[in-house]
Amino acid sequence: MNQPSLIEFSKIGASHLGYISVAQNSDLPFEIKRVYWTYFTPDSVIRGHHAHRNLQQLIFATSGQIEFTLEDTSGTKTCYNLDSPTVGLFIPCFYWRTIKFSHNAVLMCLASMEYDEQDYIRSYEEFKSLKPNEIQ
Repeated sequence: MNQPSLIEFSKIGASHLGYISVAQNSDLPFEIKRVYWTYFTPDSVIRGHHAHRNLQQLIFATSGQIEFTLEDTSGTKTCYNLDSPTVGLFIPCFYWRTIKFSHNAVLMCLASMEYDEQDYIRSYEEFKSLKPNEIQ
């Protein structure tokens, strides 16, 4: 998978009891090496502003709504609105992202690597200088 995509996970349960969704390595485009979550982000703040060289992610809005704008190295932008805990956004490497949270939204990320600051591309100018044919 080299393109962002939405992946829907099944749920079990009922409205009077609640629901459970499960993500396990055999169902994912990568093996999970790290899990983190972001919460209490003010809805006036736009986060992200980076890309990754090798990291792949699967992002969920476990609560609230989260809007992702992804841009590839050729400049094509696509917006995704996550508003269900059963739908994850797969983000391959080399996609610049900006993220906007609704009030009290919670983002959960399943990541393909442990944290590595060297994997981040934090300069938009550096990101834009990458050519699609230079990316593995």
